[in-house]
Amino acid sequence: MSAVNSMSLYKTPAGAQAVAELYAAALAHWPVPHTTQHVPTRHGDTFVIASGSPTAPPLLLLHGAGGNSSMWAGDVAAYSQHYRVYAVDLLGEAGQSSPNRPEWRGAAFSEWLEDVLDALQIERATFVGISQGAWAALKLAVSRPERVERLVLLTPGGIVPDKRSFLVRAVALTLLGRRGRRMLIKNLFGDQAVPAEVTAALEQMMSVFKPRIGTLPLFSDNALARLRMPILLLGGSKDSMRNLAAITARLQACAPAVSATLIPGAGHALINTTPLVLEFLLQPAA
Repeated sequence: MSAVNSMSLYKTPAGAQAVAELYAAALAHWPVPHTTQHVPTRHGDTFVIASGSPTAPPLLLLHGAGGNSSMWAGDVAAYSQHYRVYAVDLLGEAGQSSPNRPEWRGAAFSEWLEDVLDALQIERATFVGISQGAWAALKLAVSRPERVERLVLLTPGGIVPDKRSFLVRAVALTLLGRRGRRMLIKNLFGDQAVPAEVTAALEQMMSVFKPRIGTLPLFSDNALARLRMPILLLGGSKDSMRNLAAITARLQACAPAVSATLIPGAGHALINTTPLVLEFLLQPAA
């Protein structure tokens, strides 16, 4: 375990407080009744927002890097009609989970998610993850496939290398201050219409949060071959970080039950995907 002080995740204590206030405001306007809790894991306490009927099938939502579970506020009402929804803050990101940042290589992320399931008394669940959250769901799915019912991967990491052009552009834009951050946000969303308040919140978080440096490790063919559960892969035609065609080709070559949809004009940060996801999740089991 790599210990990280919570203040070291942010450039200043005031920045940490600003992100906490943004999160609190999002929770105050959560569109459905919910509860929150911190559950213990061997890699750090994990913050979970639970919505929907406690007797419904479990669905875990995993956000991407540099964010938190507030990103699911626009989706949770639809998901909660069919599932007991658990929005889980990743460790070491801009949420309320432990600031600890486990190693990407090795078993840490799989162990972490298995501990989350155990703490929530869930034997088997469906997962929806975006970017690093999708990669984390894959870590569990290849390690303990019996615990994953279905898997929805939105622009996942770990399948093909990220585009170097994006990394170079992202670093350059962050050096341009507020204007550069807003250009980067536009790049991440592509042609999708993003509400002004979402752009403002993301820009504020980017200005104070220190993201993890590095690239997510790639899964081996043998690991991906363990994916026997139904999988939906979603990506944007204007994803400047990852190539969905290459991701689709590799996943479908290794795993037998992968459906893929390319969303025209969408970038890396997908929005309004809930109808596509629910259409897939609510299909009767084969």
